[in-house]
Amino acid sequence: MTALDFLSQAYRLDLRIDSKLEQLNFLNELATKCTATISDMPRNHNQRISSMADTVAQIVDLQSEIDRDIQQLIDIKRRIVACIKAVDNKEFQTLLELRFLCGYTWEEIASKMGFSIQHTYRMRDRALKKIVVSASGE
Repeated sequence: MTALDFLSQAYRLDLRIDSKLEQLNFLNELATKCTATISDMPRNHNQRISSMADTVAQIVDLQSEIDRDIQQLIDIKRRIVACIKAVDNKEFQTLLELRFLCGYTWEEIASKMGFSIQHTYRMRDRALKKIVVSASGE
């Protein structure tokens, strides 16, 4: 695993968590729209007993997935922080933290740090060479 792949894990996992949260919002909206239909027609016993119960089960399962993903994100960020702190250059540390922990774009980082975008990219390349990904980080 390259340093860039390792450092980008948190960003990709964060996107997946956001996607699951959107799915959860959709299921919650769906659950609140469920209403009972009263009819004198005989029921089809092949239909599911309760679509509301199914939706609630999906919500609970998805919430558990999100909780696991959040715990994994915390663990990944902890490893990323340790790798960044091992870099001996404070400017490189700041640049890596802004990008891989805070999620800023390279343009935003250049502006915040007062550098040209070209200099920021050069710093990025040098900083990534300083990152050591241990076997436990993979």
